[in-house]
This record gives sequence, structure tokens and C-alpha cells, in this order.
Amino acid sequence: MTTTPATHRTTDPDRARQPGPDPGPGPRRSLRPLLLRLHFYAAVLVAPFLLVAAVSGGLYAVSPQIERVVYSDVLTTDARGPALPLDEQVAAARETEPDLPLLAVRPGDGEGATTRVLLDAGETAESRRLAVFVDPVDGEVLGEETAYGSSGSLPVRTWISELHRHLHLGEPGRLYSELAASWLGVVALAGLLLWWTGRRDGSRLRPRRDGSARRRTRSWHGALGTWAFLGFAMLAATGLTWSTYAGAHVTELRGALSWDTPQVVADLGAAQADPEAHEGHEGHEGHGGAAEAAPLGDSPGVGYQGALDAARAADLVGPVEVAGPTGATGTYVVQELDKSWPTQADAAAIDPSSGEVADVVRFDDYPVAAKLARWGIDLHMGLLFGWVSQVALLALAGVLVAMIVTGYRMWWQRRPTRGHRLRMGRPVRRGAWRSLPPVATGVLVVGAVVVGWALPVLGVSLLAFLVLDVAVGLRGRVRRGSSDGAAA
Repeated sequence: MTTTPATHRTTDPDRARQPGPDPGPGPRRSLRPLLLRLHFYAAVLVAPFLLVAAVSGGLYAVSPQIERVVYSDVLTTDARGPALPLDEQVAAARETEPDLPLLAVRPGDGEGATTRVLLDAGETAESRRLAVFVDPVDGEVLGEETAYGSSGSLPVRTWISELHRHLHLGEPGRLYSELAASWLGVVALAGLLLWWTGRRDGSRLRPRRDGSARRRTRSWHGALGTWAFLGFAMLAATGLTWSTYAGAHVTELRGALSWDTPQVVADLGAAQADPEAHEGHEGHEGHGGAAEAAPLGDSPGVGYQGALDAARAADLVGPVEVAGPTGATGTYVVQELDKSWPTQADAAAIDPSSGEVADVVRFDDYPVAAKLARWGIDLHMGLLFGWVSQVALLALAGVLVAMIVTGYRMWWQRRPTRGHRLRMGRPVRRGAWRSLPPVATGVLVVGAVVVGWALPVLGVSLLAFLVLDVAVGLRGRVRRGSSDGAAA
């Protein structure tokens, strides 16, 4: 007499049911298994990279406040009164660093703010300049720090930025951030479609408090993802502009469509030879290098103060950077630095010999794509709307961490519970491609190829997922074949 083993039962219908297509119209029934498979593999395998990006990005969002506290001794001064001319402040900095080439000056903006005299310490190729901080009232040198990028980040903020961008691994490490940015939008979109096209069991916008543990977790996961979707899409799109491979394609596309950011004439001789020489492309944060050639003396011609006065007369307002001439026909270039809303990014070129404005580029005259790029970058960095952007980015980082935790929790809650071995959740059922109509399959293949070309890291990782999926399927077939052979 043969005894049939008792089958394992669970009181949680979500755990017992293998995820599969919802009943419904043909297209939704066909696409849902594929979205489930894609969302499952991408989320499980890419989530660790997204977790690192979320934590480091949230930390970067509040890094300006950290910077102001850590470097308060050089960023601010108690002295009050009229500021010395910029050239006298430069001379004071020169007493501390007499040998390094002078690159630019950032006058203190507002009462109690110090002036930065920026020097070439041999790291301009890495977008680093030595900043000498000068009290604008009495000319006292308060200290020196290495400033990074167009934002002038000081070492602590730079360390956080580089952790977020490449884990302090240099160019190879940038693949991590490109992988995270590439998949963030895909995972978020697939999850949104799954949540809003699936079986309705409560509000889509509010987490439920009843039902099984897995249903409650899924409800939190779906509701949070819905509210944060646009923020995730923004982070993915803007983050890719800094990436190695996708960012190169973005730059090529902008150049082909004449969407480059215009720049003022920095060399009068070159401008006379090529009237369109100022149509350049502005570097992103941390990627626009400083001038390579040393200025002709510290304050040639009208000097830094004369250049600043001319720029102010041309309606350049707020914090600015005044870069010195870099050749016999070079100009002073004065650039507005206020990246909050409304963006102040006007620039003016000042003729050193006469002090006249040789060229002006207004942010209002930027191509629409260049404006969107500027706004997107500043929004990603938490600069566009000041503290509001910072709070929003910190909240997005927290939501992304919560999404990752609840996603892994759902996977754990779906695990087989027979026995006492530690086992992970089951993957989504295979065979999603076979349920698609041929036309839909062709469209998706073509779309995947196009997206893979535009986002190479996404394309390579997607191919790796497919290889892994095939390997898992082959392994399962071998095991079933072995089991059938043993039973026979």
C-alpha cells in the first residue's frame, strides 16, 4: 500500500499563487507576464546599485548645509564694511601663493561672505582648483581648500559627490551609476504598469492596512511607487546626462541638433577668425575643466575689478566668477553662478584693454534644449528650487530605499515554507515571450535594440539578464529530466 505524502498548505493565497497573467483583454494578458519577469529580474539584481545611489544621493542633497558647517571658518567672516577692490584681494592671496597661475576670482556675495581666489595647482584636468579664501573687508587670508567643478564644492562635499557618481573608483566606477540610472526608469515604469493594470484590491494611491502580510507589503510598494514615479523618472533621465556611454550619445544628439549651450567669446582673436567660435558646449558639474593656459599676469588691463564693474553694468547680478584672460587676445569672462529659480546664467566677455563688454550671452537666449539640460542638472543636484529641491530629493531617496526594502520583502514572503531551510522567493513564471503576438514580439525586439544602443549599459545588462534566464531554464530542464529518469 502506497502512502501519499500530505501536501503543504498555506493560509496566504498570495503566497500559494504563482504570479501570472491577470484575466482580461488580450494585450494586457500577453504583456503582463513579460513585465513581471522584467521587473522581477531587474529589481532583484539592480536593486543593490540603486540602494547605494539612493543613500549617497540623499546625503549629497544635504551636502551644501554640511559644507557650510564644516568650512564656516573660511566661507564666512565677521568683518563688516566696504569691500576692497578685487585686485587688492588678489594681491593678498598672492602673498600666500605667489607661484601658482591665477585662474579666476569669485567675489563674496553678500555681507559676511568671503572671496575665493582660484589658482592652478596642477589639477585643472580633474576640474580641481586651489581656492584661497580672502576676507573682502580687510584682505586677510583665512585659509585654502581645493574647490571642485563649476559649483566650487569643497572637499567634504566633493567626497560625497564622488561617492555618488563612481564610488571613488574613477571611470570604472561610473558604470555603477550608469547602470542604476539606466534601470531606475525601466523598473519604475514596469512597476507602475503592473500596479495599475493588475487586479484591483483597494486604493492604488493609499497603502492598505488589512489582508495578508504580502498584500500589505505590495500595497505599500505600489502606492509609494505611484507617488514617486515622476521623481524617479527625473532622476534617471538627468543622471544619464553625466554617464559615460549614454551621456556621450546625449552630447552627440545635442550637437547634431544644434542644441549646444552657447558661450561668450573668450578670445577676441579667435572670434575675428571664426565669428561662430562662441557656440560651444558647457560642461556639466565636475566635468568642465578650467582654462589650460595661465593668464598674462595677475590683473592685466582693467583688472578684475574693472571687469566686474563692466559686467554689473551689463546687468549681470548675484554671485559671479571672473576668469582672467588666457592669451594676448583673451578676454575677462564673467559668469553668473546662481542656479536657483529663476536661473541666472548670463555671461559677459570684457575686453581687458578698454573695459568694454565684447560679448554677452543671456540665459533667456539659450536654445530650449540647453535650458532644459541646465534645469534638469540643477534639479538633480538640489539647486533649482533651493531647500525645497533638497527636501524633495531627500524624500525621493527615502522612498527609493523603502521601495527596495519592500520589494525584497515581497520576494521573501513568496518563498516556499516547507521545511526549515532558508530559501528565497520563487521567480516569476517563465515563458512570457511565448504569450506575445508575433507583431508585439517584433516591436519589442526592435525597441530593445534601439534602447540598448542609446543606453549601452542597459542593453548589455539586459542581454546578461536574458542569458541568466536561459541558463536558469536549462538548469530546470536538466533537473526535471534527472527526476523523471530516477522515477522511471
